[in-house]
Amino acid sequence: MIAEWAVVGLAVATAAAAGLVGCFAVMRRMALAADALSHVALPGIGLALAFHVNPLAGALLALFAGAVLVWTLEERSGIPVDTIVGVVFSAALAVGSMMTSGEELIEVLFGHAGGVSTWELVFGLAAAALAITFVIRTRHRLVVALVSPDLARTSGVNLRRLNLGYLLVFALTVALGLRHLGVLLMGSLIIIPAATARRLASNLTQMLALSVGVAVVTTVAGLVVADRLHREPGPVTVTMAAGIFALTFLGRRR
Repeated sequence: MIAEWAVVGLAVATAAAAGLVGCFAVMRRMALAADALSHVALPGIGLALAFHVNPLAGALLALFAGAVLVWTLEERSGIPVDTIVGVVFSAALAVGSMMTSGEELIEVLFGHAGGVSTWELVFGLAAAALAITFVIRTRHRLVVALVSPDLARTSGVNLRRLNLGYLLVFALTVALGLRHLGVLLMGSLIIIPAATARRLASNLTQMLALSVGVAVVTTVAGLVVADRLHREPGPVTVTMAAGIFALTFLGRRR
């Protein structure tokens, strides 16, 4: 295992990636899909535990398979992505719950404050950097694709590849936070900071910056407070993020 500061650094990198990815999830109306897609990791984790494989590997394989399935169904059926995710992957929570039990199930659902190995740190930082780079480099194409798909096509944007790339990065970001927040709460770290930023920002750059700021601050504060209260960091982090979101209503009213 590695030093505690490295664990905090990985949590911060994950929060930054979640804040950026979440902005486009909110704009694409994938708020509910974020939670549902994270559920698909549970069967993968269950299989990994059964075969004595690192749970992160099982979660990644399941999430990537889920992302590709969502992309395929969206392309062929024309059904909105949130509907597809809600129908297909809500069942994953039930299936995964049957494959895990007891303390393992609680840790998988809500995360835990354990250490990470060196390879997990390296992989996590590299994956977070990949997600951050993808969003920053494709942010303008993602916005154009949202506003006008026809304009995006005439501008030379490959919408199918762009959508697939975003869903894969989305799945990767979910996988990064599973140890810290768990299957049930990781979607909240992606959505709540972005929803908060959307209420406060006046342009895309501000929204991205505010979302990252809220995600990082609540993650670090959650780690500190959870350690002092002897609680798991996931629920504390999400509660803080939800509190900040609630405060935006007071600010708007004033």
